[in-house]
Amino acid sequence: MDLRFQRKIAATLLDCGENRVWMDPTALEDIAAAVTKEDVRELIEQGLIKRRPEKGISRARINRRKAQRRKGRRRGHGRRKGRKGARMSKKELWMRRIRPIRRRLKYLRDSGIIDRRTYRVLYRKAKGGEFRSVAHLNSYLESQGIMG
Repeated sequence: MDLRFQRKIAATLLDCGENRVWMDPTALEDIAAAVTKEDVRELIEQGLIKRRPEKGISRARINRRKAQRRKGRRRGHGRRKGRKGARMSKKELWMRRIRPIRRRLKYLRDSGIIDRRTYRVLYRKAKGGEFRSVAHLNSYLESQGIMG
């Protein structure tokens, strides 16, 4: 049974594509008898022709992958494109390292744990890149006997 004409008219009436037009398989003879736009409109009112819901694209897989990446998974060497400096600039890495170290030094100076002269020496060492992290700075201070 060729219902292409009815499908086309229904698509214009339902304001959707022809593939989204659903026709009741039990009432195909009635649908085939519809020859005017008005006939098709009546069939739509009766519920013999309907608009199928739009197909969505599921975000479940993407969300799962994002959750994994937040945990640090899926970020290995094989996933990377570009150089090390392309993913995060050297300057950004430096700022992330130096700011907490300088904050720690200021705290030690202001709380009287180290004097101003020691602060200046340590500040210059930090500027020279001697300390990898705050933990490294603390271990250096303990090893030198500055902070116990």
